Amino acid sequence: MQAVIQRVTEARVTVDGQVIGAIGPGLLVLLCAERGDSDAEADKLLAKLLKLRIFSDAAGKMNLSVQDVAGGLLIVSQFTLAADTSGGNRPSFTQAAPPDEGRRLYDYFVAQARAAHREVATGEYAADMKVALVNDGPVTIPLRVAGAA
Repeated sequence: MQAVIQRVTEARVTVDGQVIGAIGPGLLVLLCAERGDSDAEADKLLAKLLKLRIFSDAAGKMNLSVQDVAGGLLIVSQFTLAADTSGGNRPSFTQAAPPDEGRRLYDYFVAQARAAHREVATGEYAADMKVALVNDGPVTIPLRVAGAA
């Protein structure tokens, strides 16, 4: 399972012209379930991102987590993170989890995030989403936990 984490001052997801999820300061999480991933990988990834110290403390040093600063999480499904571009100009997405399993893992991840964190907003799985953000820093960090594949 992998994610791209972006520290933001604000972010929102729009589907069909309607904002369906939005946060102020916090993390935009682009989340990808891959073949062989399980709930265990989702749990590891969530634990890592909730404790990742990428917010500034009083001295301006990145020393605080999203939980320390009471920031929001905006979790957006992003199967294209599994893209394999080694074989030419058209990406292959065969490493992405099949749609039903991807949805199950996304829903599981969101449920676990909501149980562990006070503010969680989401996109809509498999929808044509428009994501707007103001990247703070900019700080953008890839996270990956190994699956069973």
